[in-house]
Amino acid sequence: MNVTIYNQKGEKIGQTTLPAEIFDVKINADLLHQVVVSQMANRRQGTAHTKDRGEVRGGGRKPWRQKGTGRARHGSIRSPLWKGGGVVFGPRKEKVYKKRIPRKMKRAALFMALSEKARNNALLVLDSLTLSEPKTKTIASVLRNLSLSGKSVLLVCADYNENLLLSVRNLPRVHLIEARNLNALDVLNHSFVVFFKDSIKTVEKCFYEL
Repeated sequence: MNVTIYNQKGEKIGQTTLPAEIFDVKINADLLHQVVVSQMANRRQGTAHTKDRGEVRGGGRKPWRQKGTGRARHGSIRSPLWKGGGVVFGPRKEKVYKKRIPRKMKRAALFMALSEKARNNALLVLDSLTLSEPKTKTIASVLRNLSLSGKSVLLVCADYNENLLLSVRNLPRVHLIEARNLNALDVLNHSFVVFFKDSIKTVEKCFYEL
C-alpha cells in the first residue's frame, strides 16, 4: 500500500510503501472488540467504592419496637431502604477489572486498527519535524497545513522526544505516542493517525519482526 509523504508545509514530497502485513490486514471485528474492551478495563482506576449497610456509620439500634406502633417493621436506619442507608450492589474498590489478553491478539488488533485507518485515508506520513525548543505554535501550524486543525489526531514518533511532547500536550484532541507503545485503543480513539517517516520502521521492528 502506497501513501503520500508530506513535509511541514503540507506539500507532497514523495511516496512510501507501507508493509501490507501491518497496514493491509483483514478485519476481525470480534477480536478487535475483545482487545479494545480489555484495554479499556485495564485502564480503569477501580477506586470507586460505596458503603453497604454494614459499613455506614450508625444504625445499630432498632429504630422502634417490632410490634404495636402501626408502622412498618425496621431493624436499622442504615437499611438500603432508608435515606442515608447503605448501597446495594454499588461499585466496590476490591473488584478487579484487569483482563489478560495474549500478546499476539493485541498485536493483531493493532494491525487491524492501522489497516482500517489506512483504507479510510485517515493515516498520513510526515517526513520529519525538528524542534530545537518546545513550540506549540509550530505543531499547530503543521496540523493546519495538513488540514487536521481542530481534529482528533494521534502523532506517532519513533523515540521519546521531549520537545515534541511539550509542544503537543497543550493542543486539544492531539496526542503523542512512541511507536513502541502503539495500541489499538489509542489508534481507534483518534480520527487521524500521523506517522513520522522513521516511526514506520520502528513499528515493524517492535511488532512484526518478533
